[in-house]
Amino acid sequence: MKPDLSVIRAFTPAGKLRASINLGNPILAGKDVSGAPTGVSVDLARAFATTLGVALELVVFDSAGKSVQAVSDEQADVGFFAIDPRRGETIAFTDPYVLIEGYYMVRDESTIRVNDDVDKPSNRVAVGEGSAYDLFLTRELKHAQIVRAPTSPTVVRTFLDEGVEVAAGVKQQLEADARQAPGLRLLNERFMVIRQAMGLPKSRGAAAAETLRAFVEEAKASGFVAQALDRHKITGASVAPAA
Repeated sequence: MKPDLSVIRAFTPAGKLRASINLGNPILAGKDVSGAPTGVSVDLARAFATTLGVALELVVFDSAGKSVQAVSDEQADVGFFAIDPRRGETIAFTDPYVLIEGYYMVRDESTIRVNDDVDKPSNRVAVGEGSAYDLFLTRELKHAQIVRAPTSPTVVRTFLDEGVEVAAGVKQQLEADARQAPGLRLLNERFMVIRQAMGLPKSRGAAAAETLRAFVEEAKASGFVAQALDRHKITGASVAPAA
């Protein structure tokens, strides 16, 4: 059912739906051979624009922090982010549509064997600036030092170039990077589950937030999210359960 006109207007103050896309998370977005944005989040953005009956503009960023800021500043109308209390100050989140695991990576010769070994004063942990795991580890780590790479895809390069003891990130990104740089290993347990959701500026109102929430629940229940994961050959991520 098409939403009320007032809700459509709440999502489209610029006359179209502007969707913030973060290319820094390869699970959700990337570029096709022509350089155009593609991925699960792009599919969801297109489907939601169709639901509203409006034109879509993809506003593309290379990091989660920039993508979040665009929605917080109302330079975009919806976005695709990991749920986090700090982000929730300005963004109204849906329930998650995809669950992704955050892992640590170290060098083969490192004495760090389990997650509990990481939070020590002698360790530095490389993270993507503004990412979900940056926000999480900034709160949770009490002794280790955080070293921020410009984006999530540059975490391992920062880890290697600066001789940092630990790299933190999305499991699939770290595994892909480890294949390109021998002598690295992931620890054998996740340190967090990243709950990926859609979000909109809180200023757009409760009716708009409920419309987006209902869209995400339908996308999960109908199999749309699962089909998008399969279509883009994404492994290691799972469809979040119904709210």
